[in-house]
Amino acid sequence: MSQDRGRTARRDSASDETLPEAFWSVARRLRDTSQETLAPWDITPSSLRALRVLARHGTMRLTDLSDHLHIAPRSTTEVVDALESRGLAERRPDPGDRRATLVEVTGQGASVLDAIRAARGTEAERLFGRLSQTDRAHLARILRKLRD
Repeated sequence: MSQDRGRTARRDSASDETLPEAFWSVARRLRDTSQETLAPWDITPSSLRALRVLARHGTMRLTDLSDHLHIAPRSTTEVVDALESRGLAERRPDPGDRRATLVEVTGQGASVLDAIRAARGTEAERLFGRLSQTDRAHLARILRKLRD
C-alpha cells in the first residue's frame, strides 16, 4: 500500500471516520435522497437512466439503448416496457430496417423528466448548498477525476 493510500484509510482523530467511510456515507445519503425524490413519479433509477439517455440522444434502436445503458438487451426490453406502459416512451418500427425497433421519449416522458430534474436540483442544492462555490468546484473536479 502506498503511503498516500495508507493515509486515506487512517481514521481522522477529530471525526473517527476514514475517507472511504465518509465517501460511502455521502453516497448512501445521495441514494436515499434520490429514491425519495423519485417516489412521487413511481419510477425506478434504471427507468430514469433510460429516459435520460433517450432525451439526450433522441430516438434510437433498442440495441443502441442497451449499449448506452451497458445492460443486456433483454433488460433494456423490460425497462422500455415499463416506460411504455406509463406513457413515458414509445416504440415504433425502424423504417430503415423492418427487423429493428426504435424507441423515443413521449411528451409526457419529457414532462416527467423535467419535473424530476427540478426536484433533484432542489435536493442537490440542499446538500451542496452548504459548500462554497470554490468547494463545489473542487469537489466536482475531484469526482470527475475519480470517475474517469
